Amino acid sequence: MPENVTTTSPHSPEKALLITIDGPAGSGKTTVSRLLAEQLNYQYVDTGALYRCIAFEVNKAGIAAADSNRIQKLCQGLSICFRKVHGESRIFSNGSDITDKIRTPEVTMLASAVSAVPVVRRHLLDIQRKMGQKKSAVFEGRDMGTVVFPDADVKFYLDAAIEIRAKRRHGELKTRHAQTLEAVQEDMRHRDQNDSNRELSPLKPAEDAFIIDTTHLSAEEVVKVMLDTILTTYCGRRV
Repeated sequence: MPENVTTTSPHSPEKALLITIDGPAGSGKTTVSRLLAEQLNYQYVDTGALYRCIAFEVNKAGIAAADSNRIQKLCQGLSICFRKVHGESRIFSNGSDITDKIRTPEVTMLASAVSAVPVVRRHLLDIQRKMGQKKSAVFEGRDMGTVVFPDADVKFYLDAAIEIRAKRRHGELKTRHAQTLEAVQEDMRHRDQNDSNRELSPLKPAEDAFIIDTTHLSAEEVVKVMLDTILTTYCGRRV
């Protein structure tokens, strides 16, 4: 569980805030969330990694994504946590570092299916809310501002053209997994449909979220927009 962090950054607002960043794959959430957390000296929490962790364990155990009973039992036996290793946030499942194992295309697609299973969402909901109790944190995910933290202090939703999102994701994957750009885009389109049309916690912006189109913006430019929004909205000053 992340520990509370004293905010000493010159960009930090006067009070501790809980910030959520949602959006589809390839919209820049991960890079932007990490950069924003660094600028604010806040804890960064990759909630997508939690779902990937369960998907990895489900796949490892040979459990079907529709078998909610077995998945529930599996979740009850898992101990998931984030730890800093050489300055990097790593995710551990029952004591094993699986950070690099949860980024395969197979786990990515299974994570989308597993995230729609009610027992999984209920299990992780408690974990995430406990992590956010102390605030001073940036939570990245797909339903952070709509379901997990509906009362978050600041909510952002990032989006971009699917062609751009696919290029970004392909660039991240090509050094680790041999998958063509076309395959990445098709997987992304399929996941978008699954996540947006599912009955439980569909992917969508919170009504009070600040929506940012990152298609033509660098990560640094997006963070600048976010910092400006946070400080003007909550502190009455600009970066």
